[in-house]
Amino acid sequence: MPDLSTFAITARWPAQHPERIQLYSLPTPNGVKVSIMLEETGLPYEAHTINIGQNETWTPEFLSLNPNGKIPAIIDPDGPGGKPLGLFESGAILLYLAEKTGRFLPNDAAARYETIEWVFFQMAAVGPMFGQLGFFHKFAGREIEDKRPLERYRAESKRLLGVLETRLAGREWIMGSAYTIADISLLGWVRNLVGFYGAGELVDYASLTNVPQWLERGLARPAVQRGLEIPARP
Repeated sequence: MPDLSTFAITARWPAQHPERIQLYSLPTPNGVKVSIMLEETGLPYEAHTINIGQNETWTPEFLSLNPNGKIPAIIDPDGPGGKPLGLFESGAILLYLAEKTGRFLPNDAAARYETIEWVFFQMAAVGPMFGQLGFFHKFAGREIEDKRPLERYRAESKRLLGVLETRLAGREWIMGSAYTIADISLLGWVRNLVGFYGAGELVDYASLTNVPQWLERGLARPAVQRGLEIPARP
């Protein structure tokens, strides 16, 4: 039985099944990337709910695994060389799990790097821009009288959706016929933008064709449906 006691986070969120991947997360657009990936691959895992509303990511235990204080993070008891491995950053976790299982990442070198660039596109552009638009449209940013920040993030989010719309022309998934970690990285963010954030009208989502069809295909996958609800919200 793996000994995870060297990871301080397990003192606050004990592992009932230390032989399984330990997931520390919440079903946010970033969090669900990993839960969806775990559901898609069928890897055994144990989910721990991290209450970001109670600032649990800023506790010493959580920071010991992710010094940046953000979900999601994992511990794999069977990491490289059979040794436990802790990881944070959702994009890095997606790459790790894809390589561990040999799934959702092409073997062909060129296609592999093309997939990775779309994951980085999500990490560097879609996530930050959609998140800021959500803040200025739905949350505390709404109270700011100067609407230039909202307009900046609205325009950029609309532009990014246009990039996706063009990419998906004639393609079922980001990489064509193959569903990959590029799709997994993006699904939760597009869903949140038009759903939870209620920003569809702002970005003229109704004018798109390929993105809505892609999102519908992705959300219809059983593993995606399960992953969107894991871990249970507090």
